[in-house]
Amino acid sequence: MSFEADVVAWLPQLRRYARALTGDPAWADDLVQDTAERALTRVHAFRPDTNLRAWLLTILRHLYVDQLRARRELAVDDDDAPWHGLEVPSGQVDSLALRDVQRMLYRLPFEQREVLLLVCVEELSYREVSAVLDVPVGTVMSRLSRAREHMRSLLADGAQRRPTALKAVRNS
Repeated sequence: MSFEADVVAWLPQLRRYARALTGDPAWADDLVQDTAERALTRVHAFRPDTNLRAWLLTILRHLYVDQLRARRELAVDDDDAPWHGLEVPSGQVDSLALRDVQRMLYRLPFEQREVLLLVCVEELSYREVSAVLDVPVGTVMSRLSRAREHMRSLLADGAQRRPTALKAVRNS
């Protein structure tokens, strides 16, 4: 397989990660396109004995952070953020729970959210996440632990505020 074909093979995973980071499909697509373009124009910077997926995720993350800084939106936890209006697919069994998890994910601090996404969604090892984020493995583990605890706390708070008269019913 060629380098270009290898990059193309990772595009769906890059899009999933970009969409989880941004909460905006159009922005995510732009990020993935910019990532692929940068990877293909800087093929000489890739070391063949390393993990291509981690390298691509690193490029995507750097582009995302640069764009946030350019927009002066590095603090992305405001109430007007685009992900607060994300639609949950209708007719889904656990759509309310999914919406709650999605909203709580975007209430996490950026550093915790990106580690949680890389480990739990992209299934990268701690070492790979460490390489993507350019932080020690211990920092990855610490951020992940704090992210999980923060998510538990946010979801528990949300469950306490939900009306008790409502009940989720499974469609058969």
